[in-house]
Amino acid sequence: MYKLFFIVGFIFMLLGVLNYFYGNIFGWVGKLPGDISYKKENFSFYFPFTTMIILSVIINGLYKLWIKFS
Repeated sequence: MYKLFFIVGFIFMLLGVLNYFYGNIFGWVGKLPGDISYKKENFSFYFPFTTMIILSVIINGLYKLWIKFS
């Protein structure tokens, strides 16, 4: 289990570094219908509700496949 968490953490870290240096490589993230974004003059609020649900389903599916085939 520790090995799985390490691999997943490393992948997220790698994706974060790539996103930092190469700009917004995941253009669809945060721009889906259902993501809440509110901007005012000196205040902004962002809650990626739909993005979190989709990523949760994908990660859960990958985890179930990992368990099934390991």
